Amino acid sequence: MIPELNRLVDLVEERLTDEFDVGALAGTLGTTEYHLRRMFSSLAGMPLSEYVRRRRMTVAAGDVVRGEDDLLGIAVRYGYGSTEAFGRAFRAVHGVGPRDVRRDGGPLRSQPQLRFRLTVEGNTPVDTRLVDRPAFRLIGHAARVPLVHHGANPHIQRHIAALPPEEHLRLKALGDTEPAGLLQVCDDLDPDSAEGSELTYLHGVAVSAGAPVPDDLDAIGVPAGRWAVFRSAGPHPRELQRTWAATATDWFPANPWRLRPGPSIVAVLDRAEDFGTATCELWLPVEPA
Repeated sequence: MIPELNRLVDLVEERLTDEFDVGALAGTLGTTEYHLRRMFSSLAGMPLSEYVRRRRMTVAAGDVVRGEDDLLGIAVRYGYGSTEAFGRAFRAVHGVGPRDVRRDGGPLRSQPQLRFRLTVEGNTPVDTRLVDRPAFRLIGHAARVPLVHHGANPHIQRHIAALPPEEHLRLKALGDTEPAGLLQVCDDLDPDSAEGSELTYLHGVAVSAGAPVPDDLDAIGVPAGRWAVFRSAGPHPRELQRTWAATATDWFPANPWRLRPGPSIVAVLDRAEDFGTATCELWLPVEPA
């Protein structure tokens, strides 16, 4: 995966002034757009779209400072239909408008060209198993929430806290298949995994495809397929988030699998009363790379 990401960075650089089809690029690199965007955002710490915007505005700043073209011409060159739209994008990256930079020469915030490298240190063990599952359903209580990268997600915490204790017991009694127990499900996730982007969070259980679903519960259908199951144990949610990161930095680059569209599922196998520590399984849908 590392060579594919570096080739993607090179293609971005070659086409900074052009619109390009990420899906078509992924096809030429032998992967899928979904997997490419997920791996890029996980390793780069920013969505691919944000990296492209930063690189475009970094290079555009040189054109602005040189002053050889008017601002409208520069805006059009970088894919913007007006100086106003270009100015908003420019200000979002540099903190000042292009006219200020043309007058004063700065300040400017450059985005260097990325280069991905795989460093093998052996200090991040990833406890994994591969599971083939028939179609099943995830049922429970769903809500749309923003994505939070670090620490506990307060929106999800409030969603769970609003459920009465007896509802957790009811849900556990309904579950009849793997992943077992109460589940934390994230679905409809933006492949770029941008901080603040919305996703569907479901607090519930897994049931077989033909199981009846109470009318007051939400349901997500999950097709048959293969899953990579990663185990984490220790301080929560820190260890779970470390495991999430290790899937991108260590496991996927070293194994012949890629992410496929579908929900990510966290099964809490054991936890302290205050949830300060927990043993969890992270289920990710995968397919051969």
